[in-house]
Amino acid sequence: MTTPWGDRALARFPEDPRDRLRAWDASDEYLLRHLAEQDTPLSGTVVIVGDRWGALATALAQYGPVQITDSFLTQEATRANLARNEVAPDSVRLLTTQDPPPERVDVLLVRVPKSLALLEDQLLRLAPAVHAGTVVVGTGMVKEIHTSTLKLFERILGPTRTSLAEKKARLIHCSPRSSGTRAANPWPHSYTLPDGIGVVSGHTVVNHAGVFCAERLDIGTRFFLQHLPSSRGPRRVVDLGCGNGVVGTAVSLADPEAEVLFVDESFQAVASAEATYKANGVPGQAEFRVGDGLTGVPAESVDLVLNNPPFHSHQATTDATAWRMFSDARRALRSGGELWVVGNRHLAYHVKLKRLFGNSQLVASDPKFVVLRAVKR
Repeated sequence: MTTPWGDRALARFPEDPRDRLRAWDASDEYLLRHLAEQDTPLSGTVVIVGDRWGALATALAQYGPVQITDSFLTQEATRANLARNEVAPDSVRLLTTQDPPPERVDVLLVRVPKSLALLEDQLLRLAPAVHAGTVVVGTGMVKEIHTSTLKLFERILGPTRTSLAEKKARLIHCSPRSSGTRAANPWPHSYTLPDGIGVVSGHTVVNHAGVFCAERLDIGTRFFLQHLPSSRGPRRVVDLGCGNGVVGTAVSLADPEAEVLFVDESFQAVASAEATYKANGVPGQAEFRVGDGLTGVPAESVDLVLNNPPFHSHQATTDATAWRMFSDARRALRSGGELWVVGNRHLAYHVKLKRLFGNSQLVASDPKFVVLRAVKR
């Protein structure tokens, strides 16, 4: 990536030679070019929110920025990209969306996320640290910036306008109001599960901002909950890509002897899963881990993996995440262990499972979803 401060070598994480997607886009370039052309004073506390793969943090590392992200993969990408460009790792302070934000923010750079709720939560959390002199600039592709996005900046921080588009990217310029009364943060959000979905019916779900389907149970998970395996007894179960943890919580409610590991690369998701589990007073054993799939889980140590894999990486549609999740599951499962997957019919996950496991059984289906089972031989 060419920047006003020199070229930067960047890659996504985990690195895959077959991955042709770049670790930056036109909105990152537009923001960096604007900062240089306007001679923006990058002094005091510089905060970068929503950096996708560490492109902004790596480019601005000389200013000692604070990066705030919901993504474990983003943090790993940032570390790798700093090392790739021979930048000291402590040049950038890495915080998660669950960490307390800095007490004062002098420059706030926001890469607009896909989730409006996550943007709301982060702006509300940062608002007390923003002052009238704070430079606030957002960036995103045209398709990512909506009227609702601008209204959110204006409601929480102050008067907001947008730039002309360049290479299908836009900037958001916000003039913060003087510190005053700040709105209450509505996140996390809780709701009660409907009837007809098994043991979790009537129980509570807790969603932090940005977690998929924060207001209601999504139809794929609803279908999965109706067809979960029913075996009981001491066993190690993984809710892989756990989201709000409702699937793993269902396992624990049905079988208190099961040891359940909740895993997701989203800090917001794992916080939601732990809150959901605790809100329901589940009597079982549980571990909550933010990480890259099942990295760090010993081989042949798991009896059952439950998975509803995503098929988007930010705005890109890809099966790379699902493929890695399935491969991780096969490595972690004991002989005879099972991977259960729910997914849209058109994604043809059965083909991938047969390639990896040598087998794939259709457990249940409806016009939109399938539940598949693969056994490690």
